[in-house]
Amino acid sequence: MFGKLTDKSIIEGIRLQDEKVLNYLYDNYRQMVKNHVLQNCGSAEDVADVFQDSIIALYENLSDKEFQVNSDLKGYFFGIAKNTWSVQLRKKMRISELDQDYPEEDDSEEFSDPAFEKILSRSFLKLKPDAQRVLSLFYEGLSYGEIAVKMNLKNETYARRKKYLSKEALIDIVKEDPEYKEYQRFLR
Repeated sequence: MFGKLTDKSIIEGIRLQDEKVLNYLYDNYRQMVKNHVLQNCGSAEDVADVFQDSIIALYENLSDKEFQVNSDLKGYFFGIAKNTWSVQLRKKMRISELDQDYPEEDDSEEFSDPAFEKILSRSFLKLKPDAQRVLSLFYEGLSYGEIAVKMNLKNETYARRKKYLSKEALIDIVKEDPEYKEYQRFLR
């Protein structure tokens, strides 16, 4: 239908909710999301959910006129999709753990990975204090509105953005950890 659209024209189209641009996103961005979700324990249904949630998150971010994408849009969108899938997968894992019958012996070790938890904890401590706080509040189950109030942020959108940036920073720190690189080799 289209040739290649520029990031700027895609962003404007998303802000205007242009159906042609949304179709372009579907045609050109969905496959990378599909590959990631299916390679990471997901189903075709999960792909649809993650893609839809990622489009919504992208739209919400772009609705803030002050928000600017400082990388290529496709990479930024993929980051949103990866984070969305990570959150959904974590929720699925918690639910499946709750649905299982409790064994007589303590099998909690199989649901956690001490090596990764150690890497994550060490990386978490390297974050700036406000990044640590927003992630802690989020994982305690607070809504973005509650986080905005507790952290004196302008609104829920800023809380969502702050959490996203904090999580991205944490991921970057984890990826740079030499022990994480060794851990990744071990998983393969």
